Amino acid sequence: MTKADLINILIQEMGMSKKNAEAVVNTFLGSMIESLKKGEGIELRGFGSLRIRERKPRIGRNPQTGEKVNVPAKKIVYFKPGKELKEATK
Repeated sequence: MTKADLINILIQEMGMSKKNAEAVVNTFLGSMIESLKKGEGIELRGFGSLRIRERKPRIGRNPQTGEKVNVPAKKIVYFKPGKELKEATK
């Protein structure tokens, strides 16, 4: 599903105008991004939760040459599915 698909669902099922549907989707996604930037977690009951995890620096290797490479620390978004989502996808 894409952002455009979400907008089309709002238009069809909620009777919204395209402009309003785009504003709703953009506001929703924008607020999620801002929360994650601040280090806050996001919890959507029945769907799942998102949070930032920090990966420690490590030594990896280049698969082509076998040479050791330093991989720096970084932050990643981690998604944990909720109970209802887990059951729905079994």
